Amino acid sequence: MNRRDVLPLLHAERLALADALRDVPDVDWERPSLCAGWTVRDVLTHLTAAARTPTLPWLMNMAAARFDTDRHNQRLLHRHRAADPARGLAAFRDSAMSSAAPFGERAGMLGEVVVHGQDIARPLGLPLVPAREAVRVVAEFFASKDFAVNSHTLVRGLRLEATDDDLAVGDGPEVRGTMLDLVMAMAGRTAALDELEGAGAEVLRERLAQP
Repeated sequence: MNRRDVLPLLHAERLALADALRDVPDVDWERPSLCAGWTVRDVLTHLTAAARTPTLPWLMNMAAARFDTDRHNQRLLHRHRAADPARGLAAFRDSAMSSAAPFGERAGMLGEVVVHGQDIARPLGLPLVPAREAVRVVAEFFASKDFAVNSHTLVRGLRLEATDDDLAVGDGPEVRGTMLDLVMAMAGRTAALDELEGAGAEVLRERLAQP
């Protein structure tokens, strides 16, 4: 799938997330997400910032943060944080059709939305199910390249097999699970490990436990 083909998937997943969050009460926006150290509101602000930050401003912010990724993200959070959750959700929806992506990695941006969508939805008990085609694009991208997360490094020497699709990538001890759980594990979400099977699942668990 080429970069242009990824755009409709990216736009659709953003809009699906915005729709899922439409009736979330204000108190739930401050709940911890699955992304360590960030609330639900923080994660959505991060997605808004990502959609509104093309390559050059992204690089400038990274340089201003002295190439510290955490500081880089905090600067963007501060810049894009809305006055209240309702305005934050409106800002995210307004950015849903953006095509901006640092270095043109739109599959990486799609990965951000798929993973962070679950970071938000699962703690809130929201039934957010990303499109299978979108999850497959992200799974293949994560298995082949380190981008926002060290996913390729994490699964090197392992074979990933989806139980709900014909996806099978890599060689080595098998890790079996749904495509979405494989994606979440590649993104470093340890909660997904309990849903995975195979000899490679324990290898993956050991790798994620390393500092």
